[in-house]
Amino acid sequence: MTNKHPIGIFDSGFGGLTVFRSIVAQLPQYDYMYFGDTSRSPYGNRSFKTIHQYTWESVQWLFAQGCPLVVLACNTASAKALRTIQQQDLPNGYPTQRVLGVIRPTAEVIGNYSESKEIGVLGTKGTVNSESYLLEIAKFFPEVKVHQQACPLWVPLIENGEHDQPGADYFVHKYLDEIMAKSDSIDTLLLACTHYPLIQDKIKTYLSPDIKVVSQGDIVANSLSDYLQRHKEIEQNLTKTGTREFYTTTDDTDDFDKYASLFYGGEVKSGYVAMK
Repeated sequence: MTNKHPIGIFDSGFGGLTVFRSIVAQLPQYDYMYFGDTSRSPYGNRSFKTIHQYTWESVQWLFAQGCPLVVLACNTASAKALRTIQQQDLPNGYPTQRVLGVIRPTAEVIGNYSESKEIGVLGTKGTVNSESYLLEIAKFFPEVKVHQQACPLWVPLIENGEHDQPGADYFVHKYLDEIMAKSDSIDTLLLACTHYPLIQDKIKTYLSPDIKVVSQGDIVANSLSDYLQRHKEIEQNLTKTGTREFYTTTDDTDDFDKYASLFYGGEVKSGYVAMK
């Protein structure tokens, strides 16, 4: 059993590193362990059952490394696996550990960004089909109308390093046209996938300057900070030596490190974890 108790950060691939980057910037004192299930990504088009299985296996691996708290820095995993993990898996085997997601923290504040009270949500097919944002935003901002748009080609373009090439512009423009055609009153677009901040500047070039484009990194970091202040029993169990460890299910760690560094904004040196 390790004497280190880091905060675990999980994502199906690289995207969660944009959230991890914001969390580390705001809460640098803690130890962290990032786990990217890159050999089985993307999760966006998989079934609820498969996403739950993959996510829960990864969360249990992080628990085994000493993480008492894991953040699912992945919208698809948060949409399709978090509820089952919190309501069934944790009580049955890990009653003292905690798993948090990115959807609820975002839903709690996103309505404050919109003056027109009409918001567009851009996400993977899995996140959109789950309707998690429709349900969660309605709890906190029942007056806000939410329009959704799946952007299935954005993650593959980003993870293959093609997002800054001219060929990507067609698909960026295509999905933005589709979401904006749903209402003339949309004044806020939520990037409901942690990969999308890498194309945020490109997205803005195809939008009116008065449309707000909101990414999740700082939102999730603020929420985690608040959570730790309110749950001292968790916070006091976390070690604080400022270490950052990275792990991937891809055996070519050099390839993972190259792309991960783009998302994280700094050097990444990862270790390999074999999953079934």
